[in-house]
Amino acid sequence: MKIIIIGNGISGITAARYIRKLSDHEITVISSESAHHYSRPALMYMYMGHMRYVDTKPYEDHFWTKNRISLLQDHVTEIDYQQKTLSTKGLNAPMPYDKLIIAVGSMPNKFGWPGQDLKGVGGFYSLQDLEQIEAYSKGLKRAVVVGGGLIGIELAEMYHSRHIPVTMIVRESSYWENVLPAEESAMITRHIQSRGIDLRLGVNLGEIIDDGSGTACAVTVKETGERIDCGYVGLTAGVRPNVDWLKSSDLHIEKGIVVNHHLETSIPDVYAIGDCAQITEPVSGRRAIEAVWYTGRMMGQTVAKNICGVTTAYDPGIWFNSAKFIDIEYQVYGDVPTNPVDGISSIYWEHPDGEQSVRILYRSDTQVVTGFNLMGIRFRHEVCEKWLRDQATIEAVMSRLELAHFDPEFYQRHYEDIMAVYRQQTGSSITAKPSRGLNRVLQFLKA
Repeated sequence: MKIIIIGNGISGITAARYIRKLSDHEITVISSESAHHYSRPALMYMYMGHMRYVDTKPYEDHFWTKNRISLLQDHVTEIDYQQKTLSTKGLNAPMPYDKLIIAVGSMPNKFGWPGQDLKGVGGFYSLQDLEQIEAYSKGLKRAVVVGGGLIGIELAEMYHSRHIPVTMIVRESSYWENVLPAEESAMITRHIQSRGIDLRLGVNLGEIIDDGSGTACAVTVKETGERIDCGYVGLTAGVRPNVDWLKSSDLHIEKGIVVNHHLETSIPDVYAIGDCAQITEPVSGRRAIEAVWYTGRMMGQTVAKNICGVTTAYDPGIWFNSAKFIDIEYQVYGDVPTNPVDGISSIYWEHPDGEQSVRILYRSDTQVVTGFNLMGIRFRHEVCEKWLRDQATIEAVMSRLELAHFDPEFYQRHYEDIMAVYRQQTGSSITAKPSRGLNRVLQFLKA
């Protein structure tokens, strides 16, 4: 059986690897972005000088030949679902397939801003985006980043690392307030501003100004008309599934390519995974489209099993994510609503330095913990997931909070302070049980 995978990101490559583990099928991976799979989250570290391109490749170049996975750097132009063939820019004849996996990822949002297609304007998603950002960085006096979130702060940090002044235009009144609870959003806002980044909140991009040669030279703020001179404009107002080129086909597409729990599309023998896939009925607590690294990996594993005859439903499990806002690491596990919800209580502790916090949410009636939100402090993924999966109560979690400790050995621990907030808020007299040591953690996970 011949399997073609369009896209060599984490979802497509995971699918290829697991199909090879499970079968002897012929596998071809097509990508117009890069010759080899690389770690997309590492793009910023290439720019900052922490990594080279070769360092971002999880597998040696000989890995693909050894595992009989053919790589083709080319651009797919058309898919004939009836004949089960696809055409590319570089090939003279269509390529036949028995099974097709579409894993084409995301693309940066554009909202019809005047000047959005000028030279010196781009998103930050692909290797080509990074190359353009690099090309415009020489002698750059100021960059403007339009949009907040995780991609926006990455791009701002990149420029900041090279001492290039950067202005961020963010429509929210507090950074990422559409995702983070108010206290955490305020913390990140302060942190960004304290690092010398020109953060403009509660405003929108008006237009991107042409210097007369088709290149961006400035932007305007919609609300005030202020002009901000700049040599590059980064568009980071979110991403959307990269499916526009497929919308004229018979494939069922809404926001993304619609798939069932086996990741099958509306067309037989065609699957979609990763950022471009939209689950028809997502499991409780999950979204139909989730553009995060680990869900792409899980989808790759799932589609491989289904193609190889092991019927498997896609189940992403308990929601989690992690990121970094310059110097503040961020982790979330379970359900952490942006605004207070009836029936949900929370314990919130914040360090006096304003750059560390722990939030634990739980049901007011049953006392069952529902989520963890962490800033500047690391918790063990396995421990938090077990508490959520086992529906542990807030008392059980607080009494053994140190089990979750994952910061380096000599980092200060704040569990007594967090416990004090809990006692004050609830009137509990609970005390902590001894939890230090990896053996205790392993015993807990096995229980």
